[in-house]
Amino acid sequence: MSSPTDDSAPRLQLPGPAGTARPTTSPGGTPGPTAGADGTLGKGLKSRHLTMMGLGSAIGAGLFLGTGVGIRAAGPAVLVSYIVAGVIVVFVMQMLGELAAARPDSGTFAAYGRQAFGHWAGFALGWLYWFMLVMVMGAEITGAGAFMGRWFDVPGWIPGLVCVVFFSVVNLAAVRGFGEFEYWFAFIKVAVIVIFLVIGVLLILGWLPGHSAVGLSNFSPFAPSGMSGVAAGLLAVAFAFGGIEIITIAAAESEDPGSSIARAVSAVIWRILVFYLGAVFIITALLPLSSLGEAQGAGDSPFTRVLAMAGIPGVTTIMEVVIVVALLSACNAQIYATSRLVFSFAGSGDAPRAFRRVSRAGVPYIAVVCSLVFAFLSVALQVWGPENLIVILFNAVGGSLLAIWLMIALSEIRLRPRLEAEGSLTVRMWGYPVLPWITVAALVALAVLMLFDATARDQVVTVVVVFAVLAAVGHLIGRRRDRTAATRGE
Repeated sequence: MSSPTDDSAPRLQLPGPAGTARPTTSPGGTPGPTAGADGTLGKGLKSRHLTMMGLGSAIGAGLFLGTGVGIRAAGPAVLVSYIVAGVIVVFVMQMLGELAAARPDSGTFAAYGRQAFGHWAGFALGWLYWFMLVMVMGAEITGAGAFMGRWFDVPGWIPGLVCVVFFSVVNLAAVRGFGEFEYWFAFIKVAVIVIFLVIGVLLILGWLPGHSAVGLSNFSPFAPSGMSGVAAGLLAVAFAFGGIEIITIAAAESEDPGSSIARAVSAVIWRILVFYLGAVFIITALLPLSSLGEAQGAGDSPFTRVLAMAGIPGVTTIMEVVIVVALLSACNAQIYATSRLVFSFAGSGDAPRAFRRVSRAGVPYIAVVCSLVFAFLSVALQVWGPENLIVILFNAVGGSLLAIWLMIALSEIRLRPRLEAEGSLTVRMWGYPVLPWITVAALVALAVLMLFDATARDQVVTVVVVFAVLAAVGHLIGRRRDRTAATRGE
């Protein structure tokens, strides 16, 4: 049991107790897990896999369909909102990268929360993030299925089911195959954004046939709604960068976790900023503010409208395919992430020990099946469940990232002196401890801002209640484990 001053968090490879299955030797002479072995994940992910996985997780359907919401709220000043949100996420990811490079763990920030503050923090953080991913996973399967159902004139749940079966195969195979699959899925999304940025710049400069330069006329007035508009824009875009943290979960299965995390975090956070800010700049420059809002489909997407200005044929169909790829890619990554989280929870006693069992390929197959079952349950709730239940659940999802980012920052502040004493720091958060505390203050300010917004208030209240309940349960489990250990004289 980890106490607030205990650094002994479960590590990636745990020696099995006497009598458990031991690793065998693969034909190549390297040790590999026996089917059904306990506690050792496979290796095979490279830094390029981690980088593209982080990019792919942050570039979801929300970028293609929801960008207009923030622009409509703040006007061109939404760029300020994106910069503020982006700086916060850069700082949070740098802190998480510091922790993950020093102590790679598939439990990522849940493990670091446990090391910093005790069992309650790790329990609450881990299960909150798991719950958030499961709910979002169900929404993505439902959304992708709806698009594909229209293509093939069948109910949306049928192609959704086919995709989940396919992802089952992908996630039950060796992690290297999953990494390659996610790499190319993410590559498609990144390629589309790069093409969009190039075409957008050409349109702004008037370098395409039949187009004259538009300049920056749409940027006046820059902030039509003043600071209140910037604040509203910040609420609309604050969590657009969510999903990048998945690379610290996957890094535990990379060949060199410390250096892989360092390279991937650095590459991802800056490229994400360029992609988001570049896309928003181009959309704002080319499309009238009054025409923007939440897109109801691919045809309404600001990306589609900009590309249509360039005369690209079949652009709506192309964007539908890209949106489906974005949804399925994120869903696949979340199946992976939830299974590894449960694997880590089992190692710390917060989930049944059976979830530590791995296949010959080093895949926690029972944990993967568990994630798939809950993915189906999430889809069922969204398709057939009571509407008010879904609203309540998604309110918890909305504020979860805020709580997780805040705890990452606090964990880094608490653990940094210990890591320095160990000499294990290979990635460092800049300006410690000033910038970490500034990040904490910015996240608290964002929470206060959300409390003054009628639509966001429920997110904060719901996630505070959920986190408090999880923390209380985690505290009780930790106390019971302490008493048990004391009774046994451990």
